[in-house]
Amino acid sequence: MRLRLGDRTFDLATRALVMGILNRTPDSFYDKGATFSLDVLLARADELVTEGADILDVGGVKAGPGPEVSEAEELDRVVPTIEALHARMDVPLSVDTWRASVARAAYAAGAVVGNDISGFADPDYLPAAAAAGAAVVATHIRIGPRVPDPDPHYDDVVASVQAFLEERATMARSARVGVDQIVLDAGLDLGKTAPQSLELLRASTVLAGLGYPLLLSASNKPFLGVTLHLDIDKRQDASLAAAALGISLGCRIVRAHDVVGTRRVRDALAAVLEAA
Repeated sequence: MRLRLGDRTFDLATRALVMGILNRTPDSFYDKGATFSLDVLLARADELVTEGADILDVGGVKAGPGPEVSEAEELDRVVPTIEALHARMDVPLSVDTWRASVARAAYAAGAVVGNDISGFADPDYLPAAAAAGAAVVATHIRIGPRVPDPDPHYDDVVASVQAFLEERATMARSARVGVDQIVLDAGLDLGKTAPQSLELLRASTVLAGLGYPLLLSASNKPFLGVTLHLDIDKRQDASLAAAALGISLGCRIVRAHDVVGTRRVRDALAAVLEAA
């Protein structure tokens, strides 16, 4: 399995990529706005690259409910960040947005991935990615970003997510996004209860079987806190355990706050897979 990000191609047969998280938001569920200042965010980016992040993922709007963030405000948060990162470091950059206009501007500034938690709800999203030669992440969500979903129901959560992601991959290919530029994400916690998220994590082999790189976004997520009764500042070990399980079951990109710990998990599992 290979993944093309800009002018680079990664072999994911045995080695997953670690995606470092950069939140340019004042209300992130995890850091509560600690990296909202551009200077602080750039310093954090330097740390993540030094720690070994393979990709940096920049977001300007949190996924959960909160105050409205206009398109202009999101552009103002994201585009200067991507420009500054592109000028100072040589790692693939991802923009975490569901707006095609923001993705398009981010590609022009140097991003090579569009990470869309809405499942391409914006009809211009895939054409923008194809025109820029960018990769995309198709994420399952039941309703939409920023919309409360307190009681999600599925007859079969794995089958529902599998069908949704397969359809989105087909949409991306039809829009002329390269087959080696499509990534899938089960969307843990996005319109799922904690048990549903656990079931999807356990079913990673099924979703990886669709033939595209599978992204795992479990780092410090609420489903870990609910399952293990852990406050947000106590979920690091659980996040690493989820990463280890996900990689062993076929996930090939791990979106993480703890890049150092996640790299160690990734490297250990890569050694096992390569030995096999």
